[in-house]
Amino acid sequence: MNKSYGFTSDGREAKLYTITNVQGASVTISDFGGTITHLMVPDKHGQLRDVVLGYDCVDDYVKGGGYLGALIGRFGNRIGKGHFTLNGQAYQLATNDGANHLHGGDIGFDRQIWQAEEIEQGLRLSLESPDMDEQYPGNMKVEVTYLWDDDNCLTIDYKAVTDKDTICNLTNHAYFNLSGHDSGSVEEHVIKLCASAFTATDKESIPTGEISDVEGTAFDFRMAKTIGRDIDKECDQLKWAGGFDHNFVVDKEDGQMALVAEVHSDKSGIRMTCTSTQPGVQFYTGNFINGNVGKGGALYQKRGGFCLETQNFPDAINHENFPSPILKAGETYEELTKYCFDIEE
Repeated sequence: MNKSYGFTSDGREAKLYTITNVQGASVTISDFGGTITHLMVPDKHGQLRDVVLGYDCVDDYVKGGGYLGALIGRFGNRIGKGHFTLNGQAYQLATNDGANHLHGGDIGFDRQIWQAEEIEQGLRLSLESPDMDEQYPGNMKVEVTYLWDDDNCLTIDYKAVTDKDTICNLTNHAYFNLSGHDSGSVEEHVIKLCASAFTATDKESIPTGEISDVEGTAFDFRMAKTIGRDIDKECDQLKWAGGFDHNFVVDKEDGQMALVAEVHSDKSGIRMTCTSTQPGVQFYTGNFINGNVGKGGALYQKRGGFCLETQNFPDAINHENFPSPILKAGETYEELTKYCFDIEE
């Protein structure tokens, strides 16, 4: 089912596509930015709750910032000084996050109208990014498929090909609040992250190259704890980011589909599990949400949502000890991420 989502300020019409399963649970996605706008899942009382932050019309996504629910590319997360070298050629990307490059630049994949095709229990989105789009090399074709099954699992299948060596790191930037998008802070949510290390950053959230052990730190989520328990601990990493906004190194083999995280809300009873083939996940605690008016007039405040952005490591092209983000001409980039919802028994 699709309907109009209104027009952007430059006159482009966006559409909304809703996929509903046999349980009556649903996900709604816009062709603007491939954005997840609504995700309705049953709580412990059998009532549907919308567990993603979002806006009522497409132009609010343009104005609101924060990348709520959007597909991110060509390169998710940050690249230090927007600079990298590939095959001996230097490239300078937009510095749209202070002195650094963030989430694909000034007009990333989150600002594009994607070609949408409704498929059984899902939506297939495609986009052609021309050579030197946002100063990235290569003509890149991207296809992202969202599947919503009868077990309340949302699978995101990312694929890309290029005709020239380039870098690629695709993700989704949904902000989750398992108590309901309009229910306030997520600090009481309980989370487990399957990660024994994280990539330490400088003051500008650029990795130093150091892969730090979580043992004995606020970053140890291997045993479930509340998001808020250690979020304000005296620690430069947390102080610089205003909370958690770090890439965690997932404990798994390369390319293997494995458990990344489990999160639940006692208030709603809703549990979410995240599995992925990606080597990292950006755990972000909504530190920079600052009173935006969201769906239905909800006021989104600091830490009103959390993100689990499955990804390659930030700034990976500039660190030889990180997994390579290079997509070679003629090869296919493919990564899978799955978010499943049920009730915590």
